[in-house]
Amino acid sequence: MKRLGLILLIMIPVLGFSQSSDLGNWFVYIGNKKIDDKINWHHEAQYRNYNAIGDLEQLLLRTGIGYDLTENNNNLLLGYGYVLSQNYVNNTDEKASINEHRIYQQFVNKQSFGRVNFQHRYRFEQRFIEEEDLKLRFRYFLGLNIALNKKQFEAQTIYFSGYNEIFLNSEKDVFDRNRLFGGLGYMLNKNTRFEVGYMNQFLNNGNRDQINLVAFFNF
Repeated sequence: MKRLGLILLIMIPVLGFSQSSDLGNWFVYIGNKKIDDKINWHHEAQYRNYNAIGDLEQLLLRTGIGYDLTENNNNLLLGYGYVLSQNYVNNTDEKASINEHRIYQQFVNKQSFGRVNFQHRYRFEQRFIEEEDLKLRFRYFLGLNIALNKKQFEAQTIYFSGYNEIFLNSEKDVFDRNRLFGGLGYMLNKNTRFEVGYMNQFLNNGNRDQINLVAFFNF
């Protein structure tokens, strides 16, 4: 319980932002395909809206090849991501489209303690943004899942899902953003699960609220 309390404390961000926020919506698909005992293919798509649906903020497509250092617990991955952002121009109804290409490297460590699962993800990104110089960014993700109706994760498990992810730049403005998520998940079977929850994204100039709908599939 001391370990759990410490993790929950770490996941509470510093509430130093008081600006108003707007509610948006993210639809997220995350897939993982086992190629052999060691190698996996990661792929995902995210459709992010400024509002409930229909006002595109970002389209993100990400893929990568991973290698298991140990079975199911430690994974190294090299990947590529494409991001299309549609940003409003000077508080008008007009939008400007920006293309971004990313190369990223990540390490994922997973830990299980009965009905509690932890995930640590360390990701380093090289971002090639349209009409901008190369940008480097480090991300640390700490995730927590707690089975609610079962003693361990198995078919038909309802669980609490929470995470905190911090983004740090290599430039003088080191802090980029922080994402805090909490919600409920349903594990249909060992290969399929779904989550719905609320995410607050803290930025240098404000914050954003999102309702996230997430689907995970293993093949």
